[in-house]
Amino acid sequence: MPLETRTARLTILIDPRKKAVFERLCAEEDATPSQVVRRLIRGYIEKKQGRPWRPEEQPLPAQRSRSSKQR
Repeated sequence: MPLETRTARLTILIDPRKKAVFERLCAEEDATPSQVVRRLIRGYIEKKQGRPWRPEEQPLPAQRSRSSKQR
């Protein structure tokens, strides 16, 4: 599987107890939380698109946020 060369930051808010359990489970799997989240996101994209993820594909055009539509 080709490695993606560029990265972007995604900040999420999560309950501290869930975070602690998540980090422990990741450590048991010998994976970082970032690796697991990337795997989950890739799986979600593949499920929604109905095909395997290909890093060389161009991203979809950004959609306007709900807040900008309400103006």
